[in-house]
Amino acid sequence: RRAADLFVACLEAEGVRHVFGIPGEETLDLNEALEDSSIRFVPVRHEQGGAFMADMCGRLTGRAGVCLGTLGPGATNLVTAVADAYLDRAPLVALTGQAGIERMHKESHQYLDLVQILRPVVKWNARVSSPDIVPEVVRKAFKLAEAEKPGATHLELPEDVMAAPVDERDVGASRPLPPERPARSEPPARDLERAAEVIREARAPVALVGNGVVRGGAAAALRAFSRATGVGVAATFMAKGVVDDDAPEALGTVGLQARDYA
Repeated sequence: RRAADLFVACLEAEGVRHVFGIPGEETLDLNEALEDSSIRFVPVRHEQGGAFMADMCGRLTGRAGVCLGTLGPGATNLVTAVADAYLDRAPLVALTGQAGIERMHKESHQYLDLVQILRPVVKWNARVSSPDIVPEVVRKAFKLAEAEKPGATHLELPEDVMAAPVDERDVGASRPLPPERPARSEPPARDLERAAEVIREARAPVALVGNGVVRGGAAAALRAFSRATGVGVAATFMAKGVVDDDAPEALGTVGLQARDYA
């Protein structure tokens, strides 16, 4: 079994149903493994479009969307959409093909250090340097992408590593790790009571709400709170719509830094 087969098995264990992108010579082993799996590979006209599709999947489901590009320009075409997922807190795992490790030290066709290029716009990224680390890096990429605050992660897949055989004798390194959904914490009762006390004593309280209200499914609770207390609600761009614009408590949207009314 190739590392690419193990990698796809790990994607299946994470519940991945679609991978969006454009294949390349360096991703052939991965695409062959996807063809034999339960995951549907969705070819797109441009890598950026595939990454935005993965971005939307993550944003709507809370489970990381997955996109694929090959090395060089295929990978750099992903950057805009990966950065969008990073800034808008949408869980996404970007996969990029790469030249074989044995030619990374020289001026090789379309070789770019993709780990360095994507580092500023992801929560975490890594080069899959050996078949032995596939289960661990896949689990970590999805865990960090989906944990609060969610965002993008990236794995670089050298073609010689993906084609390499897996040592089936090492059970820990040849099987997917079981996925674990991030636990949602709950504040202690005393903290909630203190918060209520601070709000009651405030002369002119205002609620500034953001993307976390949407991710937490707390919009209905927020509307009930604002109606019951009369506390005004100002929303960031990513929280637009959690309170009706014509509600008496709505103060509008903030974030342009241009003397916003709110």
